[in-house]
Amino acid sequence: MSGRQLQLLVQYRLSEADETLREAEILLAQSAFRGSVNRSYYAMFYAVAGLLATQGLGTSKHSGVISLFDREFVKTGILPKTLSRSLHRAFDERQASDYGEMLTPDQALATDLLEQARVFVSKIRAQLAIAGFEI
Repeated sequence: MSGRQLQLLVQYRLSEADETLREAEILLAQSAFRGSVNRSYYAMFYAVAGLLATQGLGTSKHSGVISLFDREFVKTGILPKTLSRSLHRAFDERQASDYGEMLTPDQALATDLLEQARVFVSKIRAQLAIAGFEI
């Protein structure tokens, strides 16, 4: 992949993250908490996918994306463990709300995850800027 193609891919992934954050906000405002939890997680996922692309990494499995993020950016000290915890929590909550039976996320959970997703995407954006990517 050329440098320009990589730049476009990273921009696309961050655009997806931003759009998905907006969706989470709209769903939260409409008391659609399950949808908001889902979109908060996906905002984080798209941001991580963009970050991993800068290292030539990626996988189709969500658990693989999380594992690569932890290995390449958290365990190396590039990004703080708090981001890993936020991503793991969002993944777990999304799994539970999407696939768990008779589990309904509440407003407090959806609000908290949305705030964590905002912080997460912001930190990933900052890291990409440090690495020289125009976002």
